[in-house]
Amino acid sequence: MKYDWIFFDADETLFHFDSFKGLALMFSRFGIEFGKSEFAEYQKVNLPLWVDYQDGRITAEELKHTRFVSWAEKLETTTATLNSAFLEAMADICTLLPGAKELMNALHGKVNMGIITNGFTELQAIRLERTGMTDYFKHVVISEEVGIAKPDFGIFDHTHKMIGSPDKAKMLMVGDNPHSDILGGIDFGIETCWLNVNQKETPEGVTPHYQVSSLKELQQLLVKS
Repeated sequence: MKYDWIFFDADETLFHFDSFKGLALMFSRFGIEFGKSEFAEYQKVNLPLWVDYQDGRITAEELKHTRFVSWAEKLETTTATLNSAFLEAMADICTLLPGAKELMNALHGKVNMGIITNGFTELQAIRLERTGMTDYFKHVVISEEVGIAKPDFGIFDHTHKMIGSPDKAKMLMVGDNPHSDILGGIDFGIETCWLNVNQKETPEGVTPHYQVSSLKELQQLLVKS
């Protein structure tokens, strides 16, 4: 095995993250029908907030609060209540990407593995437990806890120091987001693998060391290395 450490993103790298399905389930529990038009309105607020969060302009708490302000007013509840209900619904519908468990089994015992995610703390442990993935990972690094989000150098530096500052040439970052996962890893000086399931064009200025279209393809690549 070429690497001593492999770090994975969580959402859409190991786990499906169907936010529409999660929101629909969450709002159904409040007696609200949440359709595609409501989702489109939600995303007008939510998507720019994630950009601001990843660029360090807002905190995790601000993101969690702001995205649910209008709904909290309509339902006469708090944004914290809605955010927790959403993360609970996302845990309830959580499924693994095809090949995730097989990949973990193939790598387990051969390389140290961890997760670096911009997702929220409340969702991570329960999701790992429900999918039987907890024991595969030595560390789960969560931007909300570190106070820095990918692609910032700081979250990768924090992770590197936490695992004893090993040779960066022996580290790999795997993720679906060419900006936060791949560019972040490249800027920190470690090798990267872009999980490009939908065969998108590589953004300008981003050159992953590897590119795969499935976790099965990643498994074949890593077992050979």
